Amino acid sequence: MDAIDEEIIRCVMHNARSTYAEIGDAAGLSAPAAKRRLDRLVATGAIRGFTALIDTQALGWRTEAFVEVYCKGNPTPEELQHDLEGIPEVVEACTVSGAADAMLHMLAKDIPHLEQAVQRVRGASVIDRTESVIVLSRLINRPRL
Repeated sequence: MDAIDEEIIRCVMHNARSTYAEIGDAAGLSAPAAKRRLDRLVATGAIRGFTALIDTQALGWRTEAFVEVYCKGNPTPEELQHDLEGIPEVVEACTVSGAADAMLHMLAKDIPHLEQAVQRVRGASVIDRTESVIVLSRLINRPRL
């Protein structure tokens, strides 16, 4: 990866729908050269995909929580991921160090919706218990690099 690749990545991070011409302008390349470089970044796995950022407020999902997950036994991260993938309110899940086995970021439209989603998390085969904290306000929300 060189400085041109980094410019391409910076460009698509800012706007995943950038045209090849826009990407090329940002990286100092022609549009065809930008396409070839972008395709190579995708093929090598440096770029794993493109996504849309949804304003959850527009969907009415205004309730946010962080949930610590404590597992039964010693499941693999893949087993935990498998159990959580079917719960759309889980927008992020990470294994963590410390007492908890994993940390979830969850979104829901309101407290009853969040409670139902947490119950579904607790019903997963590898999960023993959870501890939740509800977000009162977001102070900083930066895009990921």
